[in-house]
Amino acid sequence: MTSTVPVSTLRAADGSALQAVLLDMDGTLVDTEGFWWDAEVDVFAELGHRLEESWRDVVVGGPMSRSLGFLIEATGVAIDLAELSVLLNERFEARIGERVPLMPGAERLLTELARHNVPTALVSASHRRVIDRILRSLGTDRFAMTVAGDEVPRTKPHPDPYLLAARTLGAHPARCAVIEDTATGVAAAEAAGCRVVAVPSVGHITPAAGRTVVRSLEDVDLPFLRALIPPVN
Repeated sequence: MTSTVPVSTLRAADGSALQAVLLDMDGTLVDTEGFWWDAEVDVFAELGHRLEESWRDVVVGGPMSRSLGFLIEATGVAIDLAELSVLLNERFEARIGERVPLMPGAERLLTELARHNVPTALVSASHRRVIDRILRSLGTDRFAMTVAGDEVPRTKPHPDPYLLAARTLGAHPARCAVIEDTATGVAAAEAAGCRVVAVPSVGHITPAAGRTVVRSLEDVDLPFLRALIPPVN
């Protein structure tokens, strides 16, 4: 976990009910879900196994341990989880190169949040080495803190990463807006008690109480996020 802004400074500057915005990374801010699948296909091919396209929806968006555990069991490959994780991270980093493509609307939204001094955290199931690499494209100064999947005992779909981010930012989970792209991430944010904006990248996500579904980040701005949080009496 990294934090770049003292907790004491992290309050909504305009007194609005929204205290913080917490954002997923892969598939939400950066267009990398396809990179992960391609890396998995390559690694397993080198190990002598072919991945079924139908497995893609199973492994995308979840913690690496769950995704790779599924693929190990499905293929019967003779490799342990730790070794496979190293191979996959290395292959993914080689694929993304120096910069990764941002999702439509991501640059504008991050700029707007920074301009209005909204406390913002990056909360990802990806490992720290991958997050730090992608932050070169996103900009480290855009986030008060970041949480990686290998830095918490339980990552998504458990609420721990979002609870940690809210606590570090000095925000109440119910006054945090979370932006996610997968059912796994949505489940984690809702279990933490946050308001959720879902921008589906893989699979279908339906609207629900406390959850708003949009087509892309181009539909999301600061007034939209503020409107999600009920006023404090």
